[in-house]
Amino acid sequence: MAVGVQLGHDHGVTETSVILALVVITALAFDFTNGFHDTANAMATSIATKALRPKTAVALSGVLNLVGAFLSVEVALTVTNAVVKIQDKTGAPKAELLAGGGSVLLLIILAGLVGGIVWNLATWLLGLPSSSSHALFGGLVGATLAGLGVAGVNWNGDGSKLDGVVGKVLLPAVISPVIAGVVAAAGTWIIFKITTGVAARFTEQGFRWGQIGSASLVSLAHGTNDAQKTMGVITLALIASGHWNDLENIPLWVKVSAAVAIALGTYLGGWRIIRTLGKGITDINPPQGTAAQSGAAAVILASSHLGFALSTTHVATGSVIGSGLGRPGATVRWAVAGRMILAWLITLPAAGLVGAVMFWVGDAVGGMAGALVVFTLLVLASGAMYLRSRTGRIDHENVNDDWDAETAPVAPTPVPAAAAN
Repeated sequence: MAVGVQLGHDHGVTETSVILALVVITALAFDFTNGFHDTANAMATSIATKALRPKTAVALSGVLNLVGAFLSVEVALTVTNAVVKIQDKTGAPKAELLAGGGSVLLLIILAGLVGGIVWNLATWLLGLPSSSSHALFGGLVGATLAGLGVAGVNWNGDGSKLDGVVGKVLLPAVISPVIAGVVAAAGTWIIFKITTGVAARFTEQGFRWGQIGSASLVSLAHGTNDAQKTMGVITLALIASGHWNDLENIPLWVKVSAAVAIALGTYLGGWRIIRTLGKGITDINPPQGTAAQSGAAAVILASSHLGFALSTTHVATGSVIGSGLGRPGATVRWAVAGRMILAWLITLPAAGLVGAVMFWVGDAVGGMAGALVVFTLLVLASGAMYLRSRTGRIDHENVNDDWDAETAPVAPTPVPAAAAN
């Protein structure tokens, strides 16, 4: 459905174009962080069980994320339409969003993206598998509340069905990890039940291949869901600036750029989160990994088809926990899981707070200068967290080190007799 009226042509073209360029760059930067933040969702268990070498795993995941991004646009359209009310009851663009050539909506999008990126980088630094999707939606909701008030958020679509932020974002956030966990637990229990008595070497080798297949499917599914969120955000910005007027389609160049950005981020590999998800929750063997990844892929693909912008991180983590519960004798490290669940609970409000503050800063400065200030703050915060990550570095070489060894007491270094004297 076309919006009907294009935005942005009655205001300074140069200023609007600069802000739009900043939004597109920031959106692709978010897509890149989404890629390396969520590589663990597909490949953590395969790396943990050594079914795939770490660098091979992230390369395979990157390629399949690229392919998956082109398979559907349902989630992208959800993002375009589900957060900000960009139309009034008649279907025309809302007057407050027309102000300043669409600059209000552009600043909301920019501020929301900053909220998402800052939370992504902070949780990556801590090695917490939190939701990139909820960071994005939290940032956008916070910025929208700051810019347009409560009425500016599309909480429940037109009210005739579960839609908007509640139906397409919040409910899937609660339900999807539970479903994935139950599926993975049941699958793990069944696998161990039917393979009892089969020689271990046959089951291990067979399920390693099963892991590669299921991990590939999760990567493909991740591309169909997460890459599209950036597509939807950029399309929303293009609508605000008057460069696009169709709410039911995504420009081709947007699809390509978002797909490439998330693929490159995936290839970089978020090793800190891969380590937590693959080694920190439970000790995983190939049958568990196959069950966890198969359950996650099924839930993500079904949600992508229905247009639910769920968190692939929640689904993958729920599957890993489920695989630990379903395996006889396995132990789930609930302290680690508890930290992750706490991060889940505060993702939306934390990213929303950053998004709101960024909007207020940009709006106070005003115009193109305000957008540049917001962008500069993002660069400074990102640079500080990257520099902090260089201490205690985790990469493909130590991602599979034993988890419990990190918390075991360190034996004192013997003092040479000569030195002691």
